[in-house]
Amino acid sequence: MNNSDLAQILIRAVEEADSSDRLLDAVQELAAAGIEESVPTLIAALGYNNPGAAVAAVDGLIAIGEAAVPSLLELIDDYNYSARAWAIRALAGIGDVRALDTLLEAAKTDFSLSVRRAAARGLGTLRWHQVPPEKLESIQTQVLETLLVISQDPEWIVRYAVVTSLETLAIAMPAAVNNAVTLPDRASRITNQLQQMLDTDVDLGVRTRVKFAQEKIQQQQHQEVFAPKRKLQDTEEVPHRGGGRR
Repeated sequence: MNNSDLAQILIRAVEEADSSDRLLDAVQELAAAGIEESVPTLIAALGYNNPGAAVAAVDGLIAIGEAAVPSLLELIDDYNYSARAWAIRALAGIGDVRALDTLLEAAKTDFSLSVRRAAARGLGTLRWHQVPPEKLESIQTQVLETLLVISQDPEWIVRYAVVTSLETLAIAMPAAVNNAVTLPDRASRITNQLQQMLDTDVDLGVRTRVKFAQEKIQQQQHQEVFAPKRKLQDTEEVPHRGGGRR
């Protein structure tokens, strides 16, 4: 049985499910198959009044990845808010840069804290290799500006997500020591924001996550500073073939 035949069987099971439990089982099986042909059905499942099936569908769409993005973006403007919210979660999990504008808007304005959290987290998992080099700096700056704004979100879980994204953004940027012209400002803004959150955030969980982020960023900077020296030393220590005492 090929993937297309399997997809049709699993899709039919979703369409013919006559109870919440059977629908959940059918969507879970379809999602687990990871077949691109199943994307429309998985997206349709986002709008069912079945949270378990929606979670399974989101997981399946994330596993399928980039192929699901165009259809998910089309769904964003749909009248069904519940489906839209699940779609944003899926886009955040995939990390495709085509969803950038959607994630930025959702992180700043969505009334659902879970959607804002997902969007904030998604801004930290964008696949930067998809961005043309000439646009990378401007897009990363745009993401940083949004993260700085939503770091004041009233919900701790959103601020927690902001911290994780500030960490990954800092690590994704080349070390400031190697890009003295463009990066110190952005790097220092991330550092300053994390320190401000550590000093002022009322939630212990957020402050603890800030400390972890600071440690990870410092480790990354240390590695980038000393890696070239280690590489040079390793190169110098390798003897030429045929050299040395015989």
